Amino acid sequence: MSTLKTSEFKSLSQRAIKDEKIQHALKHVMDHFTEARAGAIEKDFGEETWEAMRTRAAAIKTHTIQRLDYYLDLVDRNVRRNGGHVYFADDAQQANEIVMQIARRNEVKTVIKSKSMVSEEMGINDLLEKNGIEPVETDLGEYIIQLADETPFHIIAPAMHKSRKDVSELFEKWLKTAPSQDIKRLCVIARDALREKFAKADMGISGANFVVAETGTVTIVTNEGNGRMTTSAPRIHVALAGMEKILPAVEDLALFLRLLPRSATGQRITSYNSFISGPKASSDEDGPEEFHLIFVDNGRLNLLKDETLRESLNCIRCGACLNHCPVYRKIGGHAYGWVYSGPIGAIVTPPMTNMKEAKDLPYASTLCGSCRDVCPVKIDIPKLLLHLRHGVAEGSRNGRAHSTWLERLYMGRWRKAMKTRKALESSVRFARFLQKPIARRGSIKGVPLPLISGWTRTRNF
Repeated sequence: MSTLKTSEFKSLSQRAIKDEKIQHALKHVMDHFTEARAGAIEKDFGEETWEAMRTRAAAIKTHTIQRLDYYLDLVDRNVRRNGGHVYFADDAQQANEIVMQIARRNEVKTVIKSKSMVSEEMGINDLLEKNGIEPVETDLGEYIIQLADETPFHIIAPAMHKSRKDVSELFEKWLKTAPSQDIKRLCVIARDALREKFAKADMGISGANFVVAETGTVTIVTNEGNGRMTTSAPRIHVALAGMEKILPAVEDLALFLRLLPRSATGQRITSYNSFISGPKASSDEDGPEEFHLIFVDNGRLNLLKDETLRESLNCIRCGACLNHCPVYRKIGGHAYGWVYSGPIGAIVTPPMTNMKEAKDLPYASTLCGSCRDVCPVKIDIPKLLLHLRHGVAEGSRNGRAHSTWLERLYMGRWRKAMKTRKALESSVRFARFLQKPIARRGSIKGVPLPLISGWTRTRNF
């Protein structure tokens, strides 16, 4: 499993806020995404039609998640009928073992990858390298991140925090090229390096934007064509999918292929839409000889079991909630400490990983509701964040409370003070008495006490 740094959320956030380069990237890229999305919706549909599309998409996803066992079984039967293989992995370790078994059986030496968030959860690149297999990310942003030995900064723009100078230095170091800050030149350098990998790769590993139960079809949307190369050039294709990626029927794709690109980048449609239903037939000119589809749980069952959090499984990973979130727009993706960032990351990460380690994430929100307003499948993100906060403070069916004894003491006193008018007036008089030694001219600027000192560091008490 990938490295978990969620317990460092506060320190990582402070570091990001002080990083001028990150702040510059966030401001310019986020503004582009939000403006492009708004323009595409207004031009192509109008608000009323767009809302109707969101409502229908939410209904389809909710229906599917409520009947997930049925649709998983249907995908299994149809993929096998098409000549492919289906596996169900309980966690990242089991998914990694399945991938390694396929690789060893086929004596794989080089693996090319098309952007997959599930593979980030698994930490598959490190495992492949340890076993003498070269993994190569083929999405340009992911390729840059791999050379930098970092994790993705954003769901759809993993290297948005890297400048042209940064990319040039990485290419100079790893590809031995001459320095250049010309974007076209840098793209040509990456393309030439990756073409060699495409030509010799034994296995392609991809993600899955959607999996159609009716036909057993994996759908991948990309803008660079690397997804199609990854799934068709090598003799083996392994698709990694979260178990929530299923859509019931082919006709549902038409709706989601309109919603996803407009919500993500403001495009009417992505440049490449690939549909893979199994290995190549005898009449096909290209395609893999073997097709393997691995459904990964890795904590998703924790979300499914919670009747409130289950709604988060409707997510189609467009990144719109990140682009519109005032918190993400200040701290970026690395501060969240795991694969998924932004509002949706703050919801899915604690149940999928470790609630105690990730207890700060549900509080990384102003609850302004922008994320809910732009979500293409109408996930009520603020409601889910409040649900998680309640679990952190009070405990839940799955574990104990993670609030400190001091927090419980403060809130206990607050509860008693608010019970009756008499109790409130008594508490106010007592508080006024305690404040006298530190008040200056009727005002208190700083209070060096636990829980309060963080508030008064940047504002008057």
